[in-house]
Amino acid sequence: MEKKAKKWQMPSAYTILFFLIIVVAILTWIIPAGEYATTKAGNIIAGTYKARASSPQGIWDVFMAPINGMVGTDITEGSISVSLFILVIGGFLGVVNKTKALDDGISATVRKYHGKEKALIPILMTLFAIGGSTYGMGEETIAFYPILIPVMISVGYDSITAISLALIGSQVGCLASTVNPFATGVASQTINISPGDGLIPRFILLIIVTGISIAYVMHYADKVKKDPSQSVVFERRQKDLEEFNMEERSVGDKLTKKQKSVLWLFALTFVVMITSLIPWTSLNPNWTFFESFTKWLTKIPFLGALIGKDIAPLGTWYFTEITTLFFMMSVIIMFVFHMKESDYISAFMNGMTEFISVAIIVAVARGIQVIMNNGYITATVLHAGETGLQNLSAGVFIVLTYIFYIPMSFLIPSTSGLAAATMGIMGPLGKFSGVDGSLVITAYQSASGLVNLITPTSGIVMGALAIGHVDIVKWWKYMWKLIAILFVVIAVFLVICSMFK
Repeated sequence: MEKKAKKWQMPSAYTILFFLIIVVAILTWIIPAGEYATTKAGNIIAGTYKARASSPQGIWDVFMAPINGMVGTDITEGSISVSLFILVIGGFLGVVNKTKALDDGISATVRKYHGKEKALIPILMTLFAIGGSTYGMGEETIAFYPILIPVMISVGYDSITAISLALIGSQVGCLASTVNPFATGVASQTINISPGDGLIPRFILLIIVTGISIAYVMHYADKVKKDPSQSVVFERRQKDLEEFNMEERSVGDKLTKKQKSVLWLFALTFVVMITSLIPWTSLNPNWTFFESFTKWLTKIPFLGALIGKDIAPLGTWYFTEITTLFFMMSVIIMFVFHMKESDYISAFMNGMTEFISVAIIVAVARGIQVIMNNGYITATVLHAGETGLQNLSAGVFIVLTYIFYIPMSFLIPSTSGLAAATMGIMGPLGKFSGVDGSLVITAYQSASGLVNLITPTSGIVMGALAIGHVDIVKWWKYMWKLIAILFVVIAVFLVICSMFK
């Protein structure tokens, strides 16, 4: 009997990142060591590079790198703060999901617009885009396809239209992440800036790409409704009509008062987080409302002490504060929903468990920077970039960065891992060309989000297509025009942003 050939499987992000740690460790034996003078804030000073004694990294250093990537070293900040934030936001989402408020909220929206399903396209895509932009909504969309596909097919659309609502909606949101902790948060922490830096340009980009995507999906949906043969999956139409029979499916119960309260608290949490991360006084020195209000509040006898004397004003928060916010709001939701203590603990821990892999991958990826810094080759690589980029304009640099991150997003599908592995180099390189670190983050997010709309290595993409019985090649056929449009629009947007410093 002949043995079947083993099918090649893409290594996990952990394996790829650990292999990169080994490669970088080898490079510390080859690349000359060097260092830059730095400011008190730790920022490098251009033109101050000098050679120094080499410090090659060995086997023990390689295995220690992910550990030091988590706890930090004298010359490399650890990822413990962002990893803990990821775990806590996982717990928060676990508690919210326990209430089924998000699931039933989408179901209620679908039911409300029964008979006006075309209006669902912009409404739902906007909601999913907000979810992707704020908390990296991705895997959570899988629960909605069994609801959306029968609805869309029953009114004359197809499974591609239904999949587009959640998949394109959430992933263009991730593409234009405003405060997404798994992309914006990790990348910002890696180059020591606030996740709120660059928030306004990213919000503008979110509006642009969401609008383009909605128009694209609505144009396709109209074509299919007028002429079903225009559907990319027309050959499956009869099977889909039989399998996704709307009469045999219920959309769900109405939202309860407690679930509505949870949804309001869920939205309030992200409003507070966004408000807390915007550097108000940096935008305008006269915008000191939150500083004045916090000072007044904390000096009120008894009440100030009860609330907490060390509370920071909104606009100055960082990972410690926003981690505290999500933990506190999860407890408030427990009381509002009248959740049992045991159910809360179980939901919170289960939510954290689902995000452990993300938290650890950030540490493993940070290990690359640990090896580079301990081997003193980071400065040498930056010096080579400084020399090579001297004659490049900011616009050219940011477009090259955007293009660089497209193949890197295939190599390292994890947005958190990609940010932690590369931002320590790309952020400082941007400064040599006069590009702000927040714009480099926007370029990285845009490339990663673009790739995650079509990559077969994404569980989000493949899971959605499997539920809708859509072949990946058919999905590419449907998506290539949108990808091309978004690629050009984003490149132009980045160039325009690079002109404003």
